[in-house]
Amino acid sequence: MNNIRNILLLIVAFTLTYGTVAAQNKKKKTKSTTVNRTSSTAKLKSASTKKATSKVSNEQPAAINFKPITNASDTTAPKEVTITSSFKPSLRNAAKINFTAATPIIDTNKLPLSYNIPSSNLFFSYQPVAIKPVALFVDTSIYWHNDAYVKVGFGNFASPYAEAGIAFGDGKQTMFSLHGKHTSSTGRLTFQDFSKTGVDFLGSITTKNNNEISAKAFWDNSVQYRYGYQPSTSVFTKDDLRQAFNNVGLELGLQNKLPNSFGVTYHPQIKASTFFDNHNGNEISLLAKLPINKSFGRFLALDVAATADISSFKRQLVPNAATVNNNLFYVNPTIQFKTPNIKLNAGIQPTWDNQSFWLLPNVTAEAKINEEKFVVQAGWRGYVNKNTYQSLAGINPYIIQPTSLLNTKVTEQYAGFKGSAGKHFTYNARISFLNMDNAALYVNDTTTGKTQEFKAVFEPVLKAIKLHGEIGYTDQEKFSFIASANYTQFTKLNTYDKAYGLLPLEINGALRWKVFKDLLVKSDVFFWDGSHYQMQNLKSGKLSPAIDANIGTEFTVMPKLNVWLQINNVFNNKYQRWNQYEVLGLQVLGGVVYHF
Repeated sequence: MNNIRNILLLIVAFTLTYGTVAAQNKKKKTKSTTVNRTSSTAKLKSASTKKATSKVSNEQPAAINFKPITNASDTTAPKEVTITSSFKPSLRNAAKINFTAATPIIDTNKLPLSYNIPSSNLFFSYQPVAIKPVALFVDTSIYWHNDAYVKVGFGNFASPYAEAGIAFGDGKQTMFSLHGKHTSSTGRLTFQDFSKTGVDFLGSITTKNNNEISAKAFWDNSVQYRYGYQPSTSVFTKDDLRQAFNNVGLELGLQNKLPNSFGVTYHPQIKASTFFDNHNGNEISLLAKLPINKSFGRFLALDVAATADISSFKRQLVPNAATVNNNLFYVNPTIQFKTPNIKLNAGIQPTWDNQSFWLLPNVTAEAKINEEKFVVQAGWRGYVNKNTYQSLAGINPYIIQPTSLLNTKVTEQYAGFKGSAGKHFTYNARISFLNMDNAALYVNDTTTGKTQEFKAVFEPVLKAIKLHGEIGYTDQEKFSFIASANYTQFTKLNTYDKAYGLLPLEINGALRWKVFKDLLVKSDVFFWDGSHYQMQNLKSGKLSPAIDANIGTEFTVMPKLNVWLQINNVFNNKYQRWNQYEVLGLQVLGGVVYHF
């Protein structure tokens, strides 16, 4: 019964409190006068009833005493509610967080950091070339990188040397250079004379669209004499033996330095030249290339290259002139797949060689092993080497005008590896199986009795196995050494007994050493096994092996003046690269270089 009573008292107290607050709010809105209620005290005169007092804590806005109200049937005295103060709500003061700024403690401990920097070696995709009948002469002179320079000198065998160059332009948007060179010698043998002269102009302009326009104009002249006649008592005039070649040409090119918004790079080129001799022979050539590369993401690309190589050689005959046309067209579409560890090229090369059509393969693969320090490579490629009067005379300057020109078709299957050891040492090795159709050979002309003249002949089928190796050591720009070796085993020939004029073994080496800031030492070494030649009785002979070494040095004596010294054929070997043609012996040249 007491519990029920207490619950009723709480309900009544809550109702009265809510009513009081609502009345105050209504009073403020209607701006009515406040009615003060007087409090009264009622005492309950019952002996069995305890006095009930309701206490309100200090935190409550008002203290309220409850007394029950009796009805007519209740014999207890009525109870009253006393309100001692009005309700005034308020917020409790919130505690604020105080921030105190403090500087960090300086850490004086050093963290040990280790870096694994790979060797900065450059690996270029190897492009196999055809077997050349002769190794090209390596010019050991050094080009001084200045705006302009003049290099002059003189040596034994009455050998003057002159070279000059000038470069101009801003070096960024425009670059132009003009270069000229002349050298000559007179040997101890009769008519053992030669001279070489050349002038070329190079220029490039970069447009606002990041395209580069390049141009080159050149003129080359070489004069030599067929002094290898036998017997030596034969009588010839100097004009009878004189062999002079001139080559004049112009090249134009356009390329974008960076891929465009479609991921396409292009580099079209066109070259026109004329090559003529002192025997009324003239060859006009036109070469046009259009390579385009399209990237599809990071790993896939499509490369398409179209080439047109047109030439016409005219030789003067009595009473009419004869013309030999030699045209070569091919397209090389290739799909390129490249990942950090694998590089794969797969394509074909449709080729139109005059009246013949060839469908040649173009498949190469490279796989990197051991963090790019070891690369395995393999491939199956086909290509055509164009033979022109100019290319044949560039290999053997003692040839006569060709009566016919055939291009050499080459198919090659190869496998090998390349890589680096440490930070400075690189290596490369491969084995190739070659099949050549219409390979160019060089034989002495035995039909006219002038054996000092060479003629170019073409072997219908030539098969060979070739081993190639090279090593290199480079230490920034202070020291560099590179050596290469090529060994070729000719396994099959159908028409001729031997591969006349082709070298079975070549070993070359080059060294550059910057001893001090103003002192440079250089050296070149050449070794080859002698090639086969055809004698007058149509039997085969073989030339002796040969070794040739050159040593040179250049140093500064004044701020703009340098002195150079070059010694060729240090061992004074009288070897023969071509049958019946003995080379010059020991040759010493020296001079100065003035740059400005």
